[in-house]
Amino acid sequence: MGESLRAVGWARSLPLHSEVKAAREWARDHLETLPWADDAADVVDDVLLTVSELVTNAHVHAGSGAQLVMTWDERCLHVAVHDSSSTLPTPRPPSSERPGGRGMFLVDALADDWEAHPCNDGKMVIACFRPPRTRRGSG
Repeated sequence: MGESLRAVGWARSLPLHSEVKAAREWARDHLETLPWADDAADVVDDVLLTVSELVTNAHVHAGSGAQLVMTWDERCLHVAVHDSSSTLPTPRPPSSERPGGRGMFLVDALADDWEAHPCNDGKMVIACFRPPRTRRGSG
């Protein structure tokens, strides 16, 4: 019980007209400061793809800007995106009958956990990524 939780976090506002590439680059710059990033390129790639998908969802499906927050609490990297839509996302399997619609399916496959919560002014989607040494089932 004597342990205290330490966390570090970053936040960025991405207006509707901003490019998703800017969100990925911003996220990559902050991921590179984490002690495990060099040894977990696959997790970094998963995080960056998730950032792309969640920010794209905010811009395309919610028609709003996105508030991107990343927090590392020494166990999990939390990637949270807030947008102005109250519609909660659900993963849908790929379909040849509709273009797109695979974003949350990808997030579900890439993240260790994810959840969505309604807010007074929209929703927050949060994905959790554990680096290899803290993933479920490993030492």
